[in-house]
Amino acid sequence: MMGLDAWFASGERVPVVLADRQSFSLFCRVVGSGSWLTLLHGFPTCAWDWAGVADALTTEHRLLLPDLLGFGDSDKPAGHHYSLVEQADAIEALWRHYDVHETALAAHDIGASVAQELVARQSEGRLSVRLTHVVFLNAALYDGVSRPRPVQKLLAHGLIGPVLARVVTEKLFTRNLAAVFSPAHPLAHSIGHDYWSAFQRRSSAALMHHLLQYIPERQRHHVRWEAALDRTTVPLQFVWGMQDPVSGAALADVIRTRVPRAELLALDDVGHYPQLEVPERVGPALAAALRGPR
Repeated sequence: MMGLDAWFASGERVPVVLADRQSFSLFCRVVGSGSWLTLLHGFPTCAWDWAGVADALTTEHRLLLPDLLGFGDSDKPAGHHYSLVEQADAIEALWRHYDVHETALAAHDIGASVAQELVARQSEGRLSVRLTHVVFLNAALYDGVSRPRPVQKLLAHGLIGPVLARVVTEKLFTRNLAAVFSPAHPLAHSIGHDYWSAFQRRSSAALMHHLLQYIPERQRHHVRWEAALDRTTVPLQFVWGMQDPVSGAALADVIRTRVPRAELLALDDVGHYPQLEVPERVGPALAAALRGPR
């Protein structure tokens, strides 16, 4: 797995202009050859999540690996109103920058919510590219099923969040990240430290409470997003860690009921981060899923 410093050194920061005329720079790494595959990371990490599976995908795909706004080496504007819908706008801006006309998607955690917004846009006939496949890894895809960590709910609270965000330490950050990994595949201390470094990169301002506004935003959009998953004609696959305490086996049961046509690969000994915990299994699984009918 490529180290974090080498990862950032091998990418670029791309200027994007969003619908409201705001301009930001997003870190993005492009590697491989073949058809496009866009990979969207989750909270509170960055696109480095995919480093362990990239080699399994680059022989058949050209990978677009962005850090979402507020994460990794992308801009982190203080006091910004971060939005999953805006993140989808930013991904579309990156696609325009790289002249992407069609792409597959692999998405995890909040990246999966961004993917749901993009799937909904395609269903509504207003997406700038054509999605060929979508593969979801553990995420809160259906309302009321997942169980956010207590500290996440506190940080998302309008009164408590701004206060708590100012006292988040590396210890608290890594402890809560480690808590969603499975006992069989725990988070290494060095990896947790690197993610903390990535989270603080380019800004030391307290912004975690702003980023966590995705929790109430998901609730506002869940009907449209869930309907898009249920009805889309885009081929869907799911790679799912069943030991995930946030969105594990209970979510998998809902997926099997709501999207019975889609294949779900259940990883019985894996937690919330399949691509980090067992990349040697997830990389080939993603490659195989993307070879399916378009």
